Amino acid sequence: MADLLRLLLRVAEKAANVARVCRQEAPLFQLLVQEKTGDDKNKKFVQDFKTLADVVIQEMIRHDVGAQFPEMASYIHGEESNKFENGLGERVTVTVCGTEKETAALLATVLDGDHTAASLLARAIHQDPATIDANTDGLTVPLSLSELGIWIDPIDATSQYIEGREEVLEEGRLSPSGLHCALVLIGVYLRSTGEPVMGVINQPFYYKDPAGGGWRGKHFWGVSCGGLNASSVPRPKDAPGGGLSVVLSSNEKQVVKEALTSLCGPDKLMYASGAGYKILCVIQGLADVYVLSEGSTFKWDSCAPHALLRALGGGVVDLTKCLQSSPGAPDQHTELTYHQPYPGGRGADRWANHGGLVAYRDCSQLRSIIAPLKGKL
Repeated sequence: MADLLRLLLRVAEKAANVARVCRQEAPLFQLLVQEKTGDDKNKKFVQDFKTLADVVIQEMIRHDVGAQFPEMASYIHGEESNKFENGLGERVTVTVCGTEKETAALLATVLDGDHTAASLLARAIHQDPATIDANTDGLTVPLSLSELGIWIDPIDATSQYIEGREEVLEEGRLSPSGLHCALVLIGVYLRSTGEPVMGVINQPFYYKDPAGGGWRGKHFWGVSCGGLNASSVPRPKDAPGGGLSVVLSSNEKQVVKEALTSLCGPDKLMYASGAGYKILCVIQGLADVYVLSEGSTFKWDSCAPHALLRALGGGVVDLTKCLQSSPGAPDQHTELTYHQPYPGGRGADRWANHGGLVAYRDCSQLRSIIAPLKGKL
């Protein structure tokens, strides 16, 4: 399992490199954007985007993990369909080939014969990243790889990635939108129970070097299994002054905003883009809780950060189930799981977190949040 964690950190950094390469080539980036249609369209957004960067990253992670751990190959799931349409209307299945040259040739068919762009992408896909210092030595997890599955979100907060606004992050403060909201998310779950046991998050656009202009990323990881809880993130200290802080989507229901304003006060309600980034804010202690009342997130959004929160003593629960259950600590019934599709769902909808969610670090804070929402939704 320590080997798997090291591999996921490495492929997440490779994925971040691909994301950065795609943003550096603005004309190429415009060329890559395609609109999702049919069953794959995420209903939350009027216009949702699928990029070749998404597909390439997902298939690269699938290829690298499957190559090192073949027993997991059939249980690596992602947000994106790997079918892509080029300018000639030809449908191309995007995969990572055995060599950089072969991958470049395949990508050139997607990119309407743009061999320069295809070669640039293929080089990033096949290039090994710098060594990730993760301090995973001595980490022993009593699980077999044959018990595990993986969820990949190649670029969470795609709209922020495409818009590309650059923000300077302030230490200890949540920043609502911008490139830093775009994350690579890789979550590992138990096939038998759906319990999230390992998560890797890479933030490709964490810091821009003022000298060279290049972006540098930041990574986070967590493992929670049985009695083992380990994480790269220290457990955040409670903010001075007390009081709960909550992060929401800007288009959250008004009744939720009003109930939480009464509980926390208007100054403690914050807004941010990207489901993964909002849960990362809870992980880092930039917010205490993330509440979402709609079923607009998916298993690939929540699996990785859920594992990190579990390692810190928190979790991610189904909001609807919490509101229907008796007061008390969350149990396995209310925590999100990742192994079964939603009955009757189609396309991406099969893997939606239909009951909404609450991400939290502390059970007492979760109870405080649930109480004022009962009877309101």
